[in-house]
Amino acid sequence: MLYFMKLPRFATLAVCCALCATEPNEATKRWWSHVVALANDGMEGRDTGSAAYRRAASYVVTEFEKAGLKPAGEHGYYQTVPLHVVRLRTDRSSVELVRQTGPVKLEWLRQISTTARTGLPETLEAPLIFAGSDEGADPAALRNQVVVQLPRAGRGGRGSSPGLAGVAATITLDSTGGPEPPRWPVAYSVAMTLRDAQPAQKQAAGAAGLNFRFNPQFADLLFQGSGHTYKELLDLQTAGKPLPRFAIPATFKASLKVESADLESDNILAVLPGTDPVLSKEYVVVSAHLDGYGFGEPWNGDRIYNGAFDDAAYVATLIDMAQRLHESGTKLKRSLLFCVVTGEEKGLYGSKYFTAHPTVPKEQMVADINLDQLRPIFPLKTLTMLAIDESTLGDTVKQVAAPMGIRIQPDPEPERGLLRRSDHYSFMQIGVPSTGFIFGYEPGSPDEAVYRRWYAERYHSPADDIRQPWVPEAAARFNDFFNNLVATLANANEKPHWKAGSSFAK
Repeated sequence: MLYFMKLPRFATLAVCCALCATEPNEATKRWWSHVVALANDGMEGRDTGSAAYRRAASYVVTEFEKAGLKPAGEHGYYQTVPLHVVRLRTDRSSVELVRQTGPVKLEWLRQISTTARTGLPETLEAPLIFAGSDEGADPAALRNQVVVQLPRAGRGGRGSSPGLAGVAATITLDSTGGPEPPRWPVAYSVAMTLRDAQPAQKQAAGAAGLNFRFNPQFADLLFQGSGHTYKELLDLQTAGKPLPRFAIPATFKASLKVESADLESDNILAVLPGTDPVLSKEYVVVSAHLDGYGFGEPWNGDRIYNGAFDDAAYVATLIDMAQRLHESGTKLKRSLLFCVVTGEEKGLYGSKYFTAHPTVPKEQMVADINLDQLRPIFPLKTLTMLAIDESTLGDTVKQVAAPMGIRIQPDPEPERGLLRRSDHYSFMQIGVPSTGFIFGYEPGSPDEAVYRRWYAERYHSPADDIRQPWVPEAAARFNDFFNNLVATLANANEKPHWKAGSSFAK
């Protein structure tokens, strides 16, 4: 019998949600309990710097302490990351298309969005024009107008065409395709930077033109009365034919309110000391990000972006590994540095800060194995390894995976830029051989269909929660692989190194 009345609110939510989730097997029970603890609704999506994030961080620290890890932060287990946040106040901002028949109000975050930043104009009012693709057209004809454009052909994902010189603003329609369909509704319009960012970085961030994203589902709202349709233009672009330039009979009118503030959010750093007199001075870094999206624009009434597999599940893997090592009494030659970072979803800021202010000498960090971008939603037979040919980590990974019957492959979709989109990249930029993994699949297989559907329906949305289906055997198999890999790296006589020709060897 479950006595819910004796449980605190957050624990009650966790238990209730767990009753609806995939049932873990024996190998994943403890691991899944950590996922539930970090990704239940009571953790409110663990947004960077929020009270809920601090609760999640406290949970991680408590579990690390139980597993016998030593503090490696700047104050105990914590390293405080100083951040600056800018938020577009959509509740105090407005945007509309003004036509002869009257104004049409657009919905922020569902139909249109823009990047929050300081320096946005408080008001904007200008006529609309479709840019077209006529290279010989006079660019001056676009000046002081709001230019509507399709994303560049073949991009996939979000539209992000650069602003055009002299225009009032651009509105770029998101692509309808690509391996990661665009996120609509958008969670919110929030931008973060490190407070100690170099002035040149801040200046570059503030110099961008005024650009809007537009949900293609509502594209014909823009083209109404122009004599053209979105489908017509998309078909022309797909066929490689030139796009016409034409005026749109409407005025774009916007009122923009932003607010900014300084905030702090903690990385969590812990060490399992090695036992070898020499090698113990070196560290194998294992990393994952604790932050999620927090509260955002609702999807089907749900506004908590739980981030169960992005990335609570892999913070749970770090906790579970620490507990396994503690309970088994396993001794490793090198030390392990557990690096649970903040601010990944806002721009890798936790890992960027740590690698700029490491709490152990950076030359003593021999590798980083980062856990993110992993979804145990179909059987694990293949792993995609990022930066597979950049360092000897690729050779070690293949040696560990082969006896387990796991095939290792290079990234089949480098155009997605996954190498630069998670925290291993921060370590690579300071010269530490690093990698991350993605569950792989055979092209055209049912596993690929499951993978694509997850990105279309759950990625960066409230549907990435503890009620979603997952495959316990796949999760257990990956966790075993990860533990074996880390132990192999920690006990190897030689540390990983960059291969000749790698751009990161510098």
